[in-house]
Amino acid sequence: MNFSPRQARPPLPLDRSGSITAQGLGHRKDSGVAPVEWQLAEEVPIALSYNGRSFAVMMATPADVEDFGRGFSLAEDIIETPGELQALDMVTDDRGIVLRMRIPPLKAARLAGRQRSFEGRSGCGLCGVSSLDGVLREPPLVYAGFDVDVDAVARAFADLPAHQPINRANRSVHAAAWCAPDGAVLLAREDVGRHNALDKLIGAMTTAGLDPAAGFAVMTSRCSFELVQKAATVGIPLLATISAPTALALSLARQAGMTLCALSRADGIVTFT
Repeated sequence: MNFSPRQARPPLPLDRSGSITAQGLGHRKDSGVAPVEWQLAEEVPIALSYNGRSFAVMMATPADVEDFGRGFSLAEDIIETPGELQALDMVTDDRGIVLRMRIPPLKAARLAGRQRSFEGRSGCGLCGVSSLDGVLREPPLVYAGFDVDVDAVARAFADLPAHQPINRANRSVHAAAWCAPDGAVLLAREDVGRHNALDKLIGAMTTAGLDPAAGFAVMTSRCSFELVQKAATVGIPLLATISAPTALALSLARQAGMTLCALSRADGIVTFT
């Protein structure tokens, strides 16, 4: 259905559970057509504003929104420490969500050349970057506070489904989880966008006071370069994903001294160091 400018905007679903119920018609060869009820993942605009100025609008799942604001600010190198996020307020209306954040004036001034006040779709970590200069940031060196154990990575992957309540309902969102060195899942966050899920996880880790050097992250997505960039920025030494990294992701990880792991049907866990 098309809505002209004079028509009322349809209200956005903003259930913080991350899923809504929808009715449809199921078509089966053996039983014909019958009503069905499905859980659908939510995807709404979330605007991120710093010191009164809009910086980015990302499409995301409206769950753990405050974690998203904190994690995005750190992972995108807008602030360097959690304490530099001086205030965070969330405003919701029928158009979406606005996260109003306050940071030190000098940090806010740096954002002028990194304007991302365009739509960032849930499948993309770059929408709104205004020039090629804004694509890649040199990653900092990362230091692990533990020894990598592939059995721990395998355990984390095995335990991850138990920490995905939204995905159990709708089967269509990504998860990012923080794990202890032995593979125990300590925190997990979900979103329709893989990079949003990692931002939310980083924000949750900040709130919980967890040391990024003292564990590793696992994700239910491919390993693209922006995930490595975000992880390195906050000091995560190991990132494990369900598929192999891209060549650029591996190159960035090597620059940062990070370890990447991926699931392999033939070999279990593949480690890239």
